[in-house]
Amino acid sequence: MVVGIIIGASIFVQPAEINRHVPSIPGVLSVWIAAGILTLCGSLVCAELSSAFPRTGGVYVFLKETLSPACGFLWGWAMFWSVHSGIIAATSVIFARYIAFFIPLDDFGIRAAAIGGIAVVSFINYRGVRQGSLLQTIVTTAKVAAIVVLLAMVVAFGSPGGQAAPLASAPAISFREFVLAIGAALFAFGGWHMVTYTAGETRDPEKTIPRALLIGSLVVTTCYVALNAAYLYLLPLRRAISSTRVAADAAYALAGPRGAAAISALVILSAIGVLNGVILAGPRAYFAMAHEGLAFGWLAGIHPRYHTPHRAILVQALWSSVLVATGTYRALFTRVVYTEWLFFALMTIGLMRLHRRAGYAPAYRAWGYPAIPLAFIGAATLVAVIQIAADPLQAATGLALVVIGLPVYYLWVRRHHAHH
Repeated sequence: MVVGIIIGASIFVQPAEINRHVPSIPGVLSVWIAAGILTLCGSLVCAELSSAFPRTGGVYVFLKETLSPACGFLWGWAMFWSVHSGIIAATSVIFARYIAFFIPLDDFGIRAAAIGGIAVVSFINYRGVRQGSLLQTIVTTAKVAAIVVLLAMVVAFGSPGGQAAPLASAPAISFREFVLAIGAALFAFGGWHMVTYTAGETRDPEKTIPRALLIGSLVVTTCYVALNAAYLYLLPLRRAISSTRVAADAAYALAGPRGAAAISALVILSAIGVLNGVILAGPRAYFAMAHEGLAFGWLAGIHPRYHTPHRAILVQALWSSVLVATGTYRALFTRVVYTEWLFFALMTIGLMRLHRRAGYAPAYRAWGYPAIPLAFIGAATLVAVIQIAADPLQAATGLALVVIGLPVYYLWVRRHHAHH
C-alpha cells in the first residue's frame, strides 16, 4: 500500500515542475533525496502516532487526540475542500494529459477527460471495496512494472540525449528555489500518511505499519532518484523542463513512438490506481467524522446493497470535478502541499505533547526523538511558508478555505450539543 499510494502518477509529470526551479542535474537529484528524507521523517512520526492510536482515521484521529477536536475537524475540513480533493483533481489532470498522447485534446478536452476519469473511478468504488482493491493490486503492479521497464530500457539501449554542459556554466540555485522544488517533489511523495488510515484493520499494526512506512519510503526514494536520473540522461535539460509528459518524452527518445505509447498507457493505468486509492481513502475519513457528529449525519450513510459510504463518495467526486474545472495543475498541487505540510507540522507538535503525558507508552517509538520531530516541524513549516510566499494571492484563497472551518466547527458543536 505504501509504495502503491506514494508512487503516484505525479512522478511522470512532476519532474518538469522541479527542473524549472533547479535547472541542474546535481540540484535535481539532491531535491529528490531531500524530499525522500523528509517523507521518511514524517513517516516515522506517523508510525509512532498510529501505534499510539491504532484505529481508522489517520491524521484526523492524531490531531483530535493530541491537540484538540477542533484541530482534527479542521484537517477533515481541509481534506475535503482542498487537500484530498485537490490530489484527486491534480491526478485526474495527469491521467488526461497522458490520454492526450493518444487522442489530441485541447485544454477543455483535458479537463473534460479528467472529470470523466473521476466519475468512472468513483463509480467503481461506489459499487464496493472488493472491486476497488482488485483494481489497486493490478495497478500497483503495472506502475512498478512501468518504472522497471523504463529503467531497464535506459540501461540496455539508452544513449545520452542531454549533452552535459560544462559544470562551470551551471546556474547558482537560490535557497528559495531549492525549497520550492522540494515542495513540488513532496507532492510526488504524497500519500504516505494514508496507510495509517487503515490501522484499525491491520494485523499487528504496532510492528507492521512502521516497517511498511520505512521500507516503503526507501523503495520509493530509490525509484524516484533512478527515474529522474533516467529522464535527465535521455532528454536535454531544456526539454526536461518544458515537458508536460516527461515519461512519455523520455520513452520516445529511447524507443520511438511505440515506447512512448507503452509508457503512456502504463502512466494512465498508474493514474487510475492513484485515483482509486485516494477516492477509496477519503470517504472513510468523512464517514468517521459524520459518525462522531462532526459532519452531516447523512454522510455516514452506507449503501444498503454495496455497503460503501456512497454519499461521501459522490460528494467527493462532485467537488473534485469542480476543482478540475476551475484550477490549473500547478495551483492544484501547490495548494495541496502547503496545506498538508502545515497540518503535518501540527501533527508532530501533537506527538511532542503526547510524550509529556503521564503513562504514555506506545508500542513503537520514533527514532531520534526529539531531534527528528523538531527538525521535521521546522522543515515542514519552511516548505509551507515558502510555497505560500511564492504566490500569496493563490495561497490566501487556499488558506481561507481552511480557516472558514473554525467558525463552522464551533457552530456545529453548539448545534450538536443543543440537540442532545
